Amino acid sequence: MTHNPPDDPVVALLRGAGCVFAEQEAAILREHARDATELDDLCARRASGQPLEHLVGWVQFGNLRLSVGPGVFVPRQRSLLLARTAVAAARARVSPLVLEAFCGVAPIAASVANAVPGVGLHVVDADDTALAFARRNLPGGSGIHLGAGLGPLPTHLRGRVDVIAAVPPYVPDSARGLLAPEARDHEPPRALLGGPDGLDHVTALISAAREWLAVGGELLVEMNTAQYDLIVRDGRAGPSYECSAVSGDDGQTAVARLRRTR
Repeated sequence: MTHNPPDDPVVALLRGAGCVFAEQEAAILREHARDATELDDLCARRASGQPLEHLVGWVQFGNLRLSVGPGVFVPRQRSLLLARTAVAAARARVSPLVLEAFCGVAPIAASVANAVPGVGLHVVDADDTALAFARRNLPGGSGIHLGAGLGPLPTHLRGRVDVIAAVPPYVPDSARGLLAPEARDHEPPRALLGGPDGLDHVTALISAAREWLAVGGELLVEMNTAQYDLIVRDGRAGPSYECSAVSGDDGQTAVARLRRTR
C-alpha cells in the first residue's frame, strides 16, 4: 500500500471531515486513483460523506476483498463473527448446503465458499443491485435468487439446507437518526431498518427458516445482544428450535444460533 508523506494534505482533509482512519483511507485512495485529478475528486467525495468502499469498489472482509458499489450495504467488520460461525457450522457437515438470506453482496456465503471445499451455496436478496455484486463475489454455480425473504428459493431445497446465515436489517426505525451519516445517506434504508424493535425481519426469518432447514440444521442470525434476549424472553423462536448465542468482542453484537430440533 502507498505510504502517506509527512504533513499529508489528503490526510488533513480527511481528518478534518471526521474520518477516524484518515491515514489508512488516504493510502487506499492514492492506490486507487489513476492521477492527481481523480485523487482530488475522490478526496472531495469522501470528505462529503460518501463511503470509502463505494468510491474504490471493494471492502476488506477478513482475508477477502469483496466487490461493492454505490447504493448497496457495505458489510461490517462485526459480521466476521457470523462468517466464522457459519464456516464452523458448515465444516461440521458432510457436503453441506448453505444459504445466506438477506445476502446483500454475499459476504457470509463468500467466506464459506473460501473456507469449505465442496459446499453448495445459495443466496437470496430483494435488491437486484446488491445481487449483481454478489455474483462477482461468489463462485460460479452458486444459486442466486431475487426476492423477499425465503420465498424465491426453489422448492427442491425445502427441508435440505444445513445452514442458513443472515444479517437481516435489525436497526429499530426510531434509531435511524443515530446511524453514521454515510450509512444513513448512502445505503438503502431497507437494508438497515427492521421495524419498531428492529426484529420484524428477524422474526419472519425465524418462522420461515424451519421449512427450509434439515432437522439438525442451524439458523444463524446477527443481531444486537439485547435483541437476542428479546427473542428468547418473548418466545419468538417457537418450539422447533434449540437456541443459543455467540457473543462478539464488542459487547453489542450477537449471533443467534437456532438449531432445528423437529
